[in-house]
Amino acid sequence: MSTVNSLSNKEALTLVRQSRYANRKRVNIVALLLSLSAMAFGLFWLFWILYETVRLGMAGMTWATLTLMTPAPNDLGGLANAIYGSFLIVMLATFVGTPIGIMAGIYLAEFEPKGWLASVTRFVNDILLSAPSIVIGLFVYAVMVTRFKSFSGYAGIMALTLIVIPVVIRTTENMLQLVPPGLREAAYALGAPKWKVILSITMRSARAGVVTGILLAVARIAGETAPLLFTALSNQFWTSNLSEPMATLPVTIFKFAMSPYENWQQLAWAGVFLITLAVLGLNILARILTRQKN
Repeated sequence: MSTVNSLSNKEALTLVRQSRYANRKRVNIVALLLSLSAMAFGLFWLFWILYETVRLGMAGMTWATLTLMTPAPNDLGGLANAIYGSFLIVMLATFVGTPIGIMAGIYLAEFEPKGWLASVTRFVNDILLSAPSIVIGLFVYAVMVTRFKSFSGYAGIMALTLIVIPVVIRTTENMLQLVPPGLREAAYALGAPKWKVILSITMRSARAGVVTGILLAVARIAGETAPLLFTALSNQFWTSNLSEPMATLPVTIFKFAMSPYENWQQLAWAGVFLITLAVLGLNILARILTRQKN
């Protein structure tokens, strides 16, 4: 009798386990289908946006687009001054913001990672990372544009620099924290000073990650419009004087896309195509560097 009861108990436990397994399998299938549906939904819109960008952007890509200045309505023209202005402002903002971000990241990771100054710096850096870019543009407008009574390329560089710095700080600190402590200890055991250890050991080990962060920061500011609307504004003509208003691709795209003129709309799509290519190239380069690091 006891043997029969034990067999029935085992069969009951087996049935319960099979039922639970079947339930888990059904839940897994439902979760998998929902995940695939969400992925397909996102990819659908992504590919549609890329398709429209390529289709309409390539239609506006001519030699004149790359060599002529921004035109008046219904006139022949291009985006040469906007391309040059974007390149100059983004390059100088990266040149100014990158050293500041790297040095701050080194301080946070290597010198005083748990001090009060490091905590305050991280807090402020988090605020800058999460702050809308239009707020940064308004801040620079109040500090520089209203004080000097003029929009300028310098103000645009300052606004984009404030966007670059927190991204580089966060990336540099995180990459340096991933360096094994044994490398530092081995260098200290050999008598190397701290600055030498940072320069030759930790920064060299984290170089790929730091460069990736810089490239991602550049990709972010390349398409920023709101800060430049309040700082560099725009300019229909070619100018290399950073103390004057300067044309940039994002602002030109915004202005031309909102216009009723067909030639301006075509140039706006050409500008979108150029920015998309630039950002895509920077992201691919960042992925390549990360893969080499791994």
